[in-house]
Amino acid sequence: MTTALITGATAGIGAAFARRLAAEGHNLVLVARDTKRLQEQATELHDRHGIEAEVLTADLAQDEGIASVEKRLADRKNPADLLVNNAGFGNKGRFLEVSMADELTMLKVHCEAVLRLTSAATESMRDRGRGGVVNVASVAAFVPRGTYGASKAWVVQFTQGAARDLAGSGVRLMALCPGFVRTEFHERAGMGTDNIPGWMWLDADKVVATALADLARGKSLSIPDPRYKALMGVVKLAPRGLLGGLSSRTGRKYGPQ
Repeated sequence: MTTALITGATAGIGAAFARRLAAEGHNLVLVARDTKRLQEQATELHDRHGIEAEVLTADLAQDEGIASVEKRLADRKNPADLLVNNAGFGNKGRFLEVSMADELTMLKVHCEAVLRLTSAATESMRDRGRGGVVNVASVAAFVPRGTYGASKAWVVQFTQGAARDLAGSGVRLMALCPGFVRTEFHERAGMGTDNIPGWMWLDADKVVATALADLARGKSLSIPDPRYKALMGVVKLAPRGLLGGLSSRTGRKYGPQ
């Protein structure tokens, strides 16, 4: 059996990755801040699929939390064959309405943790000649969206650059860029979603299925729905000023992920 380590594993896209990979027979290392939820999730996946589910409580907004996951990824005796960097959050409010502490915490989780964990995982993967990393970003990476969009744009650029550098090593890296997904994300950030059209919502399990298929195909970027692929095509052609206005009025209110 191979082993997958998933951050932000207890809800949303992370939980969907855990369900899918467990159903396919992969052992799991589940990472999140809530030990109780992690233990309940691990028990359920073990009982349902007969896989081993290890629990690792870690807050990726703290150096100690990142270091504990780095240590697990560096374990050569029990290596992780797949890393899913899914942990993340949104801040409601425009620039200067969000505290500097919250902005820096976002960069810590979205950028520093992704950099450090990807580095820890791929070093041993490269030595073994196999492995994969999925870094969960967002379609917000492609529009002016303040710190959230900027951090996700960094994830995309970093992942694709690392994928090129590791080409031929047997290690695959991919940035996953979903749109609005029905998760706890918006509720946790206190963001309203009532005005978001129904057609814009994606199902987390379908997002994960597409992501894993794209990773297997060797893609370094996955936008897991034809609707959002079309929207991103329009974004490429639209004036940056127009995009900035639309993003300010809608993205900051709702915070797509």
